[in-house]
Amino acid sequence: MDERKKADELARMLGQHLDSLRAAGIEWLPAAESTTSPSMPLPVVEQSSLVAAANASPFSEDHEQRQHALKALQQQVANCTRCPQLASTRTQTVFGVGPLDPELCFIGEAPGADEDRLGEPFVGAAGQLLDRIIVASGFQRQEVYICNILRCRPPGNRTPTPEEAHHCQEWLEKTLDLVRPKFICALGGTATKYLLGMDTGITKLRGRFFEYRGIPVLCTFHPSYLLRSPEKKREVWEDMKTLLTRMGRPIPGK
Repeated sequence: MDERKKADELARMLGQHLDSLRAAGIEWLPAAESTTSPSMPLPVVEQSSLVAAANASPFSEDHEQRQHALKALQQQVANCTRCPQLASTRTQTVFGVGPLDPELCFIGEAPGADEDRLGEPFVGAAGQLLDRIIVASGFQRQEVYICNILRCRPPGNRTPTPEEAHHCQEWLEKTLDLVRPKFICALGGTATKYLLGMDTGITKLRGRFFEYRGIPVLCTFHPSYLLRSPEKKREVWEDMKTLLTRMGRPIPGK
């Protein structure tokens, strides 16, 4: 292997290492002095390029720009009055929570009373059940992104209307464009309908994969439905195992 090929191979290995750090959620690396193996000498140009790459944050300026853009979008949503009834009855808007570039994003229907009060999605009884599903699947809540089709609570927790979902579609699309999840889990029929544009019932869609702008989407029951029909929890766990297998992740307890 000549020196050029050695340099290319080292660059490839370094890229894989940075990708693994990014996947692990590491956002900062301390600068380190460069060391070059005597058995693999590199031209000065190659050394300087690789040292610069090694000392760079695995999340580039693009990551910071997306963080700022997401905060600006959240403020824009907070001032939204496209749905007069929702704007007049909400305590606050409920955006989304979680990191950029997550392996998984959960999308539900709309905020409820607890979410409207606290300003965070899935913090009530259904949210506690979702947390258990997340942990059982081998994640922590802070590792996944969580949001809803709507950013405002419909009065009485009613189902969102098509007009309301249409008004919030821009916010959802921009959020996902900035967050860039690798996989999406759509929770319930409403999320599936307005994310994928499908009117088929969730019972027929659950456990199946679809796509949203190239992102694989698995559909399953909403946690609030499981609170009313606990016998369906087994089916959701089967769906999550299907999702984990597609993601290439181990199934806990197997």
